[in-house]
Amino acid sequence: MRLTGTGTGGTVTLRRSYSQKRRGFATKAEIGTKSLMSTASKPATPEELFAALDRLGIAHPTVSHPPLFTVEQSQALRGAIPGGHTKNLFLKDKKGALFLVTALEDAAIELKSLHRRLGANGRFSFGSADLLREALGVEPGAVTPFGAINDRAGRVTIVLDAELMTHQTINAHPLVNTMTTSIARSDLVRFLEATGHAPRIVAVAGPAPFALMSPEGE
Repeated sequence: MRLTGTGTGGTVTLRRSYSQKRRGFATKAEIGTKSLMSTASKPATPEELFAALDRLGIAHPTVSHPPLFTVEQSQALRGAIPGGHTKNLFLKDKKGALFLVTALEDAAIELKSLHRRLGANGRFSFGSADLLREALGVEPGAVTPFGAINDRAGRVTIVLDAELMTHQTINAHPLVNTMTTSIARSDLVRFLEATGHAPRIVAVAGPAPFALMSPEGE
């Protein structure tokens, strides 16, 4: 089946949906966290990610499309892919702790106060491309909560925005920016838990609550 994309100068191809039937799906205890993680020296491929989702009995319909590097480019697919679409911030605090914040693509996130919302040590800065590859095994432009499959050391705290989690279906890149995978919100949480990354669900968008405000520069 083919769907015509708008604004990207090409077409998008609907890949087959895996694990559409949830009968007899395995639990985290039955599978074991380590069996879901990439064990090779190289990061997991989309196919290996899909196989991990299959083992959990999680449906993951996926659309192939031209490479997308910005939110504006991804919005060209809006007519083809329903659900909440994401943007992802790969961040580190002043002590080097790593966070991946996943929110709706149009969420207004106040970076200078976000560390207070998340209880981090000092203001956030963006992690470098090299650090991103090292920690989550993905390239800039393909940042995704599915990258948790590559974080064998458990270095990254995954944060899902509360507003994003009001959507029944969430869309994210499956480790590359030439595909978009749709997943039920509860299944995304279950996948993250199975990789050892139980997500924090926090309201990260919008003005900071007054209690979290402090003088400029702190």
